[in-house]
Amino acid sequence: MKSVIGPKRGVSAYCYGDLYITSTLEDIMMDMQDMGATGIEILGNGHIDGYPSLTDEWVENWHRLCKKYEIEPVEYGHWIESRMFEHHSLNVLESVEMLERDIKIAARLGFPVLRTKLGVIDGVLTPVTHWREIISRALPVAEQYGVVMCPEIHIPTKLKSRTVDDYVEFIQKNNTKHFGLNIDFGTFQTVFAPDFYAIPEDGKPCSYPRELIPLLPYIYCCHAKFNHIDEAFHETTIPYPEIIQVLVDHRWNGYMLSEYEGPERMNFSQVSD
Repeated sequence: MKSVIGPKRGVSAYCYGDLYITSTLEDIMMDMQDMGATGIEILGNGHIDGYPSLTDEWVENWHRLCKKYEIEPVEYGHWIESRMFEHHSLNVLESVEMLERDIKIAARLGFPVLRTKLGVIDGVLTPVTHWREIISRALPVAEQYGVVMCPEIHIPTKLKSRTVDDYVEFIQKNNTKHFGLNIDFGTFQTVFAPDFYAIPEDGKPCSYPRELIPLLPYIYCCHAKFNHIDEAFHETTIPYPEIIQVLVDHRWNGYMLSEYEGPERMNFSQVSD
């Protein structure tokens, strides 16, 4: 696969809501190749048959399809299910076991980045208080398998927030390349449907593209969120020209993985035209 300097285009399999219903994994890789996308994100619990148990046959077919359609495994989406039990939140050991399991799955499938969803404790997605201990214990395994764990900075979390500051402080303190950030471009959203679940109180975007600049050394992947595309194929709710310019000007060389939210959740028809 040719090396590309600058932001690269990929797709999250999350966009294909009919996967395993009316389409196959091969169908979506064929579609991705046709549109010129070269990277893929999958969700462990949504796109792997029998997850978390993988058969050799499924893994062999996965690698065969990636090679056939020249698709690069980019990001493996998974969760630390801190509230999976009704009367018991996962403790550190249970969380680390879950995290290490997914690190090994990601590495087996060729993914260098994990979108590690930590449990949250409030409406602005502040992570569980013991996240540092969980990540610290998993770092040696991530280093062993050559992967990086990246929590997703997703609306309504701001780039200028205590949460992001804490993540950066952790990275710097541990001098690690195995923990980083995934930025979801929804944090830059400028247009909000009336029923949108996370409208900022002041009506302004959570974050601005220029706020990416100091974080770029720690960003390994981005979710190129799209909510509403007009007839000229422009995303009407997120300022992509400004975002792309920042990434290009600062020679960021990662993947932007398109991620579709969809009109079934947000009706932008009355606010975008």
